[in-house]
Amino acid sequence: MGKRVTILGSTGSIGESTLSLIDHAGSDQYKIVCLTAHTNAEKLAKQALKFRPEYVVLADPMNAETLREALHGSGIEIGIGREALIQAGAWDADFIMAAIIGAAGLEPTLAAVAQGKHIGLANKECLVCAGDLFMDAVKQSGTTLLPVDSEHNAIFQVLNPERRHEVRKLILTASGGPFRTFSHSELQNVTREQALSHPVWEMGAKITIDSSTLMNKGLELIEASYLFDRASDDIDIIIHPQSIVHSMVEYVDGSVLAQMGSPDMRTPIAYAMAWPERMEAPVKPLDLVEISKLEFSAPDPKRFPALRLAREALTHGGAAPTVLNAANEIAVDAFLHEKLSFLGISACVDKVLNSFISEQSFAKPLALLDDIIEYDQSARRRAQQMVSGIG
Repeated sequence: MGKRVTILGSTGSIGESTLSLIDHAGSDQYKIVCLTAHTNAEKLAKQALKFRPEYVVLADPMNAETLREALHGSGIEIGIGREALIQAGAWDADFIMAAIIGAAGLEPTLAAVAQGKHIGLANKECLVCAGDLFMDAVKQSGTTLLPVDSEHNAIFQVLNPERRHEVRKLILTASGGPFRTFSHSELQNVTREQALSHPVWEMGAKITIDSSTLMNKGLELIEASYLFDRASDDIDIIIHPQSIVHSMVEYVDGSVLAQMGSPDMRTPIAYAMAWPERMEAPVKPLDLVEISKLEFSAPDPKRFPALRLAREALTHGGAAPTVLNAANEIAVDAFLHEKLSFLGISACVDKVLNSFISEQSFAKPLALLDDIIEYDQSARRRAQQMVSGIG
């Protein structure tokens, strides 16, 4: 029957890429047992009828009837809502792709961790919102955590965790997004359509906007800190527009090891799915002669303050990363609905983060899921208020 696979977030770009790899590999290698989506009932139903999972879940009950009608008579079990999503995370599987966007993915991914199996982690917010709690759960369950973000996957491929004393730096690369050469005045007039047009990667709207503000790289900084147990000062970020070098590890002897490949998310997904082996993926081979040159530069923290905010949150610790992520989700959504300017996204996050810093309990580690959810919801309420004020 092959390896049993659950995909949390199957209708997003990571979920669809995972399904395409499974389709390419064949049912003798992988068997889809569970699929979930947030609102896209039609696409989820099409996926379910093709791959015949045991269980499908739609998180938003608004489109539940559409899913039920489409799968009527199929014999596929259907779940609706938050509790069903958590049940999906706990569904018996050998490999779970955690690809739900945002903080909404935390609870089902924690349920998946409790199984003690292999998890492909494409939801960076699990570590940003709940790094200490999440990594403790991973250790206690014996889960093998396989990063799917191309940068962290690259580091995972070239890092020897048994010899961490030999590592000097982790170096995350960033494409720089569509506005890396824009002046501050030009950034003031960025439109929704401009921000949604990424020059290299094809991603969902939320991640695309995060890439354009460089908040995505800030969140990846926090993720890398927890994944590889490194302090903020041990992690550098550099701009690399071609997105060929996905990340690097600098060793104490001066060696720098890099993982390279075409900018195609199917490569890190395939690595996570087949680990510790490798599987064939229908990815364009890397032709360095055709590319001819690779460029690198330092990011500008003044034009892109999201990187500074992420470092501050990581250094501050406690609830700061949780608040950072929650405020950013609200600000990005406001920008997408044209209620906030492009520069207003980071301004809103900055104001929300600073509004919490004076609170006495803010720097304490968050060891309980209820505490994390409470800070997350509180930060979202404050961000909504800030959006109205910033405009």
